[in-house]
Amino acid sequence: MLKTKAIRKIFTTTLSMFIILTIFTFPLTSKEKNILRTNLEIEDVTNLTTDKVYLLNKDNLLVRTDIFLDGKNKLDKAKNIIEYLIINNEKIPKGLNGYIPKNTKLLNIKEEESKIILDFSKEFKNYNQKQEKQIITGIVFSLMEIDEIESITILVEGNYLDKYREPLNKNIGINNQYFLNSRNDLNKVVLYYQDNIENNLYYVPVTKYLNDKREKVEIIIDELKNNNSSSNLISYLNNNLELIDHKEESDVLFLNFNDYLIDKNDEVTKNTLNSIAYSVLENYDVNMVMFEVDNKEVSYISKKDM
Repeated sequence: MLKTKAIRKIFTTTLSMFIILTIFTFPLTSKEKNILRTNLEIEDVTNLTTDKVYLLNKDNLLVRTDIFLDGKNKLDKAKNIIEYLIINNEKIPKGLNGYIPKNTKLLNIKEEESKIILDFSKEFKNYNQKQEKQIITGIVFSLMEIDEIESITILVEGNYLDKYREPLNKNIGINNQYFLNSRNDLNKVVLYYQDNIENNLYYVPVTKYLNDKREKVEIIIDELKNNNSSSNLISYLNNNLELIDHKEESDVLFLNFNDYLIDKNDEVTKNTLNSIAYSVLENYDVNMVMFEVDNKEVSYISKKDM
């Protein structure tokens, strides 16, 4: 009896290790979420979860991608993220690049309430002025994906950067684009486009500054539909799609569309829903987006799905 139990325990342990090793050898293949196709299996077997960071694509835009990070607390995760963003990091997915200058060292990192303070070595400043904003933005957006972090302060050898002395957050915008012709009716909207890199689909947030006094959700739909971005980004919204009306109730934004939300196969595509929902959740203080077609619910996406 004891021998049988021992053999069974050894077999179970060996099988589990085989599954884990097999999963970790799979390549990046998912076209939907740009993460390992087997992320769900990994989370089930090992309790590992993915974290989001922002890397550069060939058009020099910051792109959101999912990675695996070690670390039991916020500071450990922050350290690992910084290491991941350094140029020539071999772990970065094909077609994407880091941007923190080579040989940069993180001299110190500490947390004060909900603020993370980073102190880099002098190599951090081995960039030109055109690169500075992008590097700062990538660090801020990557670290703020960690729960309960509200701002980032960046030092180099104990000194503040000239333009960035105040604590930083997502208000600095990302991949900023300006469509302004006056000082009137200024509006700021974050939109989620998509980019196909090495046969993987990535989400690319773009902050647009424009003269438009309409509700942000109306701007979101029109901008995604017309795809006025100045780069080679993708938007899957049908040109005939119309937002009939919208309302906010109990932390949910209800969006009621005409039937062009549904494709020719009588389905609602995930790419379309994600672009709209991610954009809405970035601009509105709600926890869920509910999609309707002619006042009939067809799908929803919550903040935890981002």
